[in-house]
Amino acid sequence: MPHSLRDTALTSKAWPFEEARKLLKRFEKAPPEKGYVLFQTGYGPSGQPHIGTFGEVARTTMVRRAFEVLSDIPTRLVCFSDDLDGMRKVPENVPQQEMMRENLQRPLSDVPDPFGTHESFGAHNNAMLRRFLDGFGFQYDFVSATEFYRSGKFDTVLLRAAERYDQIMEVMLASLREERQQTYSCFLPISPTTGRVLYVPMKAVDAAAGTITFDDEDGTETTLPVTGGNVKLQWKPDFGARFAAQDVDFEMFGKDHSTNAPIYDRICQILGGRPPEHYVFELFLDENGEKISKSKGNGLSIDEWLTYAAPESLSYFMYQKPRTAKRMHFDVIPKAVDEYHQQLRAYAGQDDAARLNNPVFHIHGHNVPASDMVVSFAMLLNIASVSNAEDKATLWGFIRKYADASPATHPGLDAAAGFAVRYFQDVVKPAKRYRAPDPRERNALEDLRGQLAAWDGPVEAEALQSAIFAVGKAHGFEPLRDWFKAIYEVLLGASQGPRFGGFVALYGVSQTVALIDNALVRDS
Repeated sequence: MPHSLRDTALTSKAWPFEEARKLLKRFEKAPPEKGYVLFQTGYGPSGQPHIGTFGEVARTTMVRRAFEVLSDIPTRLVCFSDDLDGMRKVPENVPQQEMMRENLQRPLSDVPDPFGTHESFGAHNNAMLRRFLDGFGFQYDFVSATEFYRSGKFDTVLLRAAERYDQIMEVMLASLREERQQTYSCFLPISPTTGRVLYVPMKAVDAAAGTITFDDEDGTETTLPVTGGNVKLQWKPDFGARFAAQDVDFEMFGKDHSTNAPIYDRICQILGGRPPEHYVFELFLDENGEKISKSKGNGLSIDEWLTYAAPESLSYFMYQKPRTAKRMHFDVIPKAVDEYHQQLRAYAGQDDAARLNNPVFHIHGHNVPASDMVVSFAMLLNIASVSNAEDKATLWGFIRKYADASPATHPGLDAAAGFAVRYFQDVVKPAKRYRAPDPRERNALEDLRGQLAAWDGPVEAEALQSAIFAVGKAHGFEPLRDWFKAIYEVLLGASQGPRFGGFVALYGVSQTVALIDNALVRDS
């Protein structure tokens, strides 16, 4: 890494660099004994993966990339799936509900796949996550908790947990209500008769033998080794044990974990590990301000975002203010697309300091592409709306008149045109609501219509914008945004839109005159 860039990164205020500098201090005295810095993300495959899951991997990758600018120590990213967890409730958005209910409390990796495509429900959801991570080109290793427990990789730490059971229990009991304390154990045996994960008290923990004794569901006193996948840890101790077993250096998680982080870290220490560095991010909300839930399936899914926009726009959204709660709904997609391309265009002319603060560096690293979006996504949407486009060829009919571009020379724009048509058909069209203009708005629109009908100036966005601006001012709109809001609501059936001068330049002056005529006739 060039020293000048590294020096610049040492003072960058971009949040991934701030976190990477904290992590670098961890190795001031010596590099990690394992030979690399381990970044890890945890994933609960109890439902179809949602955008928050992707965000955790994307943001961790951003910190990893920043660390690699600051240091030559090798790095590794592990995505760890807690697929040995018992299925505690049936997700509402999966088929075969009765079959799923029959498998409650069994490990997710032992629950049959209701979709019939994988060996288990856990494997199905793991595959969905990996498919999208692979699609984004993330460099990561996937680790299944089931494989980790059953292969013996966790055995050393599990035996240590048996040896230090009382210490772990002391930490855990202090965090529990009195009634929960009576039956709590950090060990959860998997019943040899029913296959279910059992939440039962321990009758004995034999550290020397490495076993636990408990009453199985039928009342039979049963002794199992803590090794080999016969037993799993409760989720809070499991976090700490996972940190210790793999020597995790960095793990971020949502705000809902923040109060438990000291417990995770303390158990990691009890088990002989060094707690990782943490970054706590705010949760995503749906359009109603409610937390996104895997089991409810509310909010946007990864599939839904990628149906309407390129993946880089989703990464851009993930970069923005991770410690601010953000609503995840369809309306955020066009804004994310256009802001991402604005940053791409800015990057080419920036110095190193500005580039390291630019979100696109943290999305692409040193291979930031050029933007070919000569028309904004918001503009494409509005052209799709007024032309009632059924395919992207309709949009290209307008784009070719506006810019020297084609699908072959501007593949990103071509893809965006396809996304815009799909977004219009699925999201915008069903919600379009035109309104009638009030008398002042009608007079202003008639004035604008007359000026455009007589237009003999250049068909350029800025010249047209100035003319539209002047009409609004002449008719007393204050603030002028009320004038543009009226244009959008009366002509486009939406409450907001692009710079209208640019819209007219792209859509065409005569076509815009016809658009105004139709609106005034419709609402007369």
